[in-house]
Amino acid sequence: MSSNTYQNSDGFFGHPKGLSTLFFTEMWERMSYYGMRALLVLFMTASLQQEGLAFTVAAATAIYGLYTGAVYFLGLPGGWIADRLLGGQRTVWYGGIIIMCGHIVLAIPSDSTFFVGLILVATGTGLLKPNISALVGHLYQPDDVRRDSGYALYYMGINIGSVLGYMICGYFGEKIGWHWGFGAAAVGMAIGLIQYRKTIGNLGDASLKPENPMTAQGEKKAWSTIWAVVAAVVAITALTMAGMITINPVVVAQYVAVAFTLIFFAYYAYIYFAGNLSGSEKKKMWALFLVCVASACFWSGFEQAGSSLNLFGRDYTDRMIGAFEIPASWFQNVNPMFIIILSPFFAALWINLGKRMITPSYGMKCAIGLIIMASGFIVMFFAAQYAAEGLKVAPYWLVTTYFLHTVGELCLSPVALSAVSKLSPRRFAGQMMGVFVLTYSIGNIIAGLLAGNFDPNNVSELPNLYLQIAIFSIGIGAVIALVSLKSKAWETHGDGEEKEPVEPAEAPAKAV
Repeated sequence: MSSNTYQNSDGFFGHPKGLSTLFFTEMWERMSYYGMRALLVLFMTASLQQEGLAFTVAAATAIYGLYTGAVYFLGLPGGWIADRLLGGQRTVWYGGIIIMCGHIVLAIPSDSTFFVGLILVATGTGLLKPNISALVGHLYQPDDVRRDSGYALYYMGINIGSVLGYMICGYFGEKIGWHWGFGAAAVGMAIGLIQYRKTIGNLGDASLKPENPMTAQGEKKAWSTIWAVVAAVVAITALTMAGMITINPVVVAQYVAVAFTLIFFAYYAYIYFAGNLSGSEKKKMWALFLVCVASACFWSGFEQAGSSLNLFGRDYTDRMIGAFEIPASWFQNVNPMFIIILSPFFAALWINLGKRMITPSYGMKCAIGLIIMASGFIVMFFAAQYAAEGLKVAPYWLVTTYFLHTVGELCLSPVALSAVSKLSPRRFAGQMMGVFVLTYSIGNIIAGLLAGNFDPNNVSELPNLYLQIAIFSIGIGAVIALVSLKSKAWETHGDGEEKEPVEPAEAPAKAV
């Protein structure tokens, strides 16, 4: 086993010192990502006179869904690259560099390079996101009771970055110029990279090398395949920009949603059936499957924030405070601000419940989060009815919705990340985090397709849209809650009894 000198030293609010490195790296990366993402639909639907792209709402939200879905889908190969080729630490570093380059391209005031920037940001995030989350888990022993609270603390860093991104990028983008907002995101990512490089020693040997390295011949073939895929993406992008290929984003989004779902099931089944798992590992994989289903459904509703709720804030919400008009993107700031306020309470909640021997299963926590999130759309159902009557509604409707979404998110998201770290077979940690992040992709693309029903010329349909999302999410949450009554036993099956299959002698020791 690798040394735990770094991992077990208390240096960050009672947690390993390495958590501070990952906390601040993720904070700045999320600042750049959410700040830029908050502007996407607004920029794409803005008129040419407003220096936007003048896309229809259906096209813009489909592109938004495809982009955010691709961001998380690419976490699957990103996790694989870390596990087999580079190791988590280097993969995070290279991913951050690619993200920064993407934001720089978006900052160029040229419509022809817009999609190039999106591709770069999506690619870099796919490398960084699953592996930095998995690195958090590597800092703790499997039985370390600090794990869940550590993820909650890490999750607060994500939301501090979100607050900075929405405030800074949102203001620059809406008040000064869209590309100024994208440029601010590039600066944020650069700060994150500098911090990561200067404090990387805090991580020790956690995921310093690949968990399951390939042979020299296999590595050569893998890199050849990766570069071939990159060349194909470059060629397709160039042909599209030249007008030789026409792409309908709505149709593409529909097919991609189906494809991502099939890939999720195929990859999950591959690890389950061909991963040489023990009996206890297979039961934990079933418990984790419930968490994945809850996650996909949750994000399909929650991610209306950047699309239909963002447009609702722009078009149907009274944003005037005296002579100052609040940027529409700032309403999304309510969510991370509530998370910063509430995160310490939720981190303490799970610990205190554990001390009282009250430990809801991961599935039950996620089901509760899904149902609470769905209640936010019941609020929006009533707000949309006022909007359908031609009124501009008060901001507290959106604030209340985001509050409920935040409570649901705190019940589900950090708990789900912890579940992946705890329930995944250790040697598939990076890949399983990538598989889990794929549920974000499915949810985001579905969210984009749902938001495409937001028709500015037919606002009377909006209440029904929000009501459908609420009913569907509550129904799924109820089913998961019932099944989770059984899954609690799966989550702890074999703990302390069975050991994972022994790694080959030539494989490097695992970081614990």
